[in-house]
Amino acid sequence: MSQRKLPSEFIEDFNTYGPAEAEKVLKSLADGEPSVAVRANRLKSIELVDNLETVPWLDSGAYLSERPMFAADPAWHQGLYYVQDASSMAFTAIVAELSAKYFDNKPLRYLDSCAAPGGKTIAAIEGLPAGSIVVSNEYDRQRLGALAENTAKHGYPSVVITNNDAAAFSRIGAMFDIVAVDAPCSGEGMFRKEDEAVRQWSPSLVRQCAATQRRIVDGVWAALRGGGIMIYSTCTFNPAEDEEIVRYLIDNHGAESIELVIGKHEGIAGASEGFDMHACHFFPGLVRGEGLFVAALRKPDNNEPSLTKKNKNAKTEKVPKSVADFAKNHIQDFESYIILPSGSDSFCLIPRQHADFCRQIAAELNVVRQGVPLCTVKGKDIVPSWQLAYSLAFDTSTTASIELDLASALHYLHGESLSEVPDGLPRGFVTANYKGRPMGFAKNIGRRANNLLPPAIALRLDPDKLPSPTILIKN
Repeated sequence: MSQRKLPSEFIEDFNTYGPAEAEKVLKSLADGEPSVAVRANRLKSIELVDNLETVPWLDSGAYLSERPMFAADPAWHQGLYYVQDASSMAFTAIVAELSAKYFDNKPLRYLDSCAAPGGKTIAAIEGLPAGSIVVSNEYDRQRLGALAENTAKHGYPSVVITNNDAAAFSRIGAMFDIVAVDAPCSGEGMFRKEDEAVRQWSPSLVRQCAATQRRIVDGVWAALRGGGIMIYSTCTFNPAEDEEIVRYLIDNHGAESIELVIGKHEGIAGASEGFDMHACHFFPGLVRGEGLFVAALRKPDNNEPSLTKKNKNAKTEKVPKSVADFAKNHIQDFESYIILPSGSDSFCLIPRQHADFCRQIAAELNVVRQGVPLCTVKGKDIVPSWQLAYSLAFDTSTTASIELDLASALHYLHGESLSEVPDGLPRGFVTANYKGRPMGFAKNIGRRANNLLPPAIALRLDPDKLPSPTILIKN
C-alpha cells in the first residue's frame, strides 16, 4: 500500500522512550498494515484451530495472516468467535487480575461506560468472576444496535444495556466495583486502520477530546464504590488524553495508580516520560496490535459496601402463566433468574441475585435491554426472542431443531424461510442449527419453516456469492 501521510504536527509532537522507538512507531503508522486477530468465545467452550499464532496476553486470541470474509462463516454469526484487535484483548487479563487481587474473585458489578461496539465488554466478561453483572452503556444511539447484537451473540446472560451520558451515572450512587472508561479520543492509535482518523486529527481535536474525557470520568467516578477500580483507556497516544487524565483523577479524586501485570509483556511501554504513574501503552511497531493506552486507578476505600437502593414502591411483576411455563421449560437453572416485563407483551430474564440492582438501574437510567430477552406473547403463541437462541441460559435440548448445511445456513442467516422441513419435525417453534449450535428460531408450519431472525441482524450479502469460509474454530 502507499505510505500514509501523517499530520506534521502529530509527528513533531510524538514522543515515546527514545528516537529509535519513536521511529519504529511512526514507520509502522505510516506504512504498516493493521493486524487482524480473533478471540474464541470461552463461555461457549470454543477453541481456535491449532495453526494460528496466539496473542501473547490472551491464550484464546490469535492472529490471522490476512482478513477473511467473516460474513461467509456461520460460526462468526453464531458468536463463537469475535473479531477484535489484539491490543484490546488485554482487557480480559486486566479484569481477571483485578478481580483476583482486589475482590477475591467474588461476583462483581461492572460498568462499561463507553461500550459500543461491545468488544471490550465481551473481553471484560471473560475476565470477570462467575455470577458478575455487567452494565454496558453507550451514549450514541446510532451505535446501540451493534452493542446489543454483539453482546447477545456472545451469550452471557447477565448484561444490562443502557443509553445514557456520563452525568446520569453520577446520580445513581456508588454501585459498581469496576468501572471501565474506554473514552472517545483523537484516534491516533487507529491511523493504520482508519484513514478518517488521519484526516480528522488536529491539535484542537486533542484538546476537545481531553475536555470530554474529563467530563466522562467525573460523571462515572461517583458510581464507583470505595475501594473500587476504574480502568481508563483510549486508542490514542497523546499524553493530554492519556497520562494527564490519569493525573487529573489522582489530583482531583484521590485515585491511586495501580500497576498491571500485563505491562511486563515485551513491547508494552509504561507511562510517557515525565509522568510518575503506572500505565500501559500498546504502540504499533512495538507490539503486534493497534494503539491502546490503559491505566487502572483505585478509589479510596471508605469501607462502604456497594450501594443498592431498594425501591420501596416496587410492585411485584405479574407474569402470565404461559410465559413462566415457557421459561421453566427452556431455561437452564431457571430458579437463578426472575422474569420481568420488558414491554407491553414482552419479557426478559435477569439474575435473581442482582434483581434489586437491576430494578434500580431500570428506575434511574435509560435501559435498552435487561438480561436475556425471553419471549413475546402474540395471541396464543409464545414467540421466543432471537437473543435467547444465543444465550447460555437457553437449554438447547428442550427445542426441536433443523440441522442445516453451509448453503442453507447462509440462506437462513440472509433472512430466508426454510423451504425443506424434515419429516416428523413438530410444528411450532424450532431452532435452526449449524454444526449442532443454534443460529436462531424458525416456526415450522408444515411445508416450510418461517424465519424469525429480525432484518436488522440478517446477512446483507448474497449468500450464493460468498467464498468458502475460512475455518477458524475446532468443531
